[in-house]
Amino acid sequence: MQHTEEKLTFDRLPEVIGTLVNEVKELKTIITEGQKNANPEADLWFNVDQLCAYHPDKPARATVYDWVCLRRVPYHKDGKRLRFLKSEIDQWLKTGYHSTEDEIRDTAIDYINNQRENRR
Repeated sequence: MQHTEEKLTFDRLPEVIGTLVNEVKELKTIITEGQKNANPEADLWFNVDQLCAYHPDKPARATVYDWVCLRRVPYHKDGKRLRFLKSEIDQWLKTGYHSTEDEIRDTAIDYINNQRENRR
């Protein structure tokens, strides 16, 4: 609907409402198409083998288990099963950030101190 300086009159009301309805339909179509084009795979769950296949370096299963033990890779544990969320793996691969030993030590000290304070 183009912005006009004309006054809205009762006689023009059906025309204006029809134009608004059409514009709302167009907006709905744009939103729906945008949702269809969104990445539906962003929240897929991987098991260890799927992560090995997805990761660009194609690591061995033992390497992935080492990463989990060292907490280098984001993971979720369901009983004995390890699961990896694709969106978290993608973010992890993009950032490539690893905590320094000092950061890990500081986090551990903070955790221990908080546990002591909670016991009192």
